Amino acid sequence: MECWIKPAFTVIGKEGSTEDGPDFVARLWAEANGCFPEIAGLVKQAESGAPVGVWGAMTDLSRRFLPWEDGFSRGLYLAGAECRDDAQPPEGWVRWDVPGFEYMRIRNDGPEAFRHGLELLAAQGLPLAGAVQEYNDPSAGAAYLCYPVRRL
Repeated sequence: MECWIKPAFTVIGKEGSTEDGPDFVARLWAEANGCFPEIAGLVKQAESGAPVGVWGAMTDLSRRFLPWEDGFSRGLYLAGAECRDDAQPPEGWVRWDVPGFEYMRIRNDGPEAFRHGLELLAAQGLPLAGAVQEYNDPSAGAAYLCYPVRRL
């Protein structure tokens, strides 16, 4: 688990809720990936030309970027990419302004990673200060779970 400070950022993507039923996240990613050219010009790019970040952004139902409710079973999810701060979403897309946090992040290497990350936080006595975020770094080919421990 490593510390990562991430200032506030913008994600434009396809939004859904746990209330949309099973597999809603997979459906959102299929829709977002299929329509990606619609936002490609808004996406922040690394020197390599790859997107700076692809996000499975999460927030509670109140949209305050608190952890998902009811044992992490109820919340909102945005399948998208990090975009310029002045970017406006095209029709059918949603913009989230994710607040800055100090995160503890771990590689997302499978279905047990989420619980493992929570256990590591507890073992270090660190609070969960917001919703856990999924971050994919296309330049590095790595996927992470980001556990916010302090709001910036």
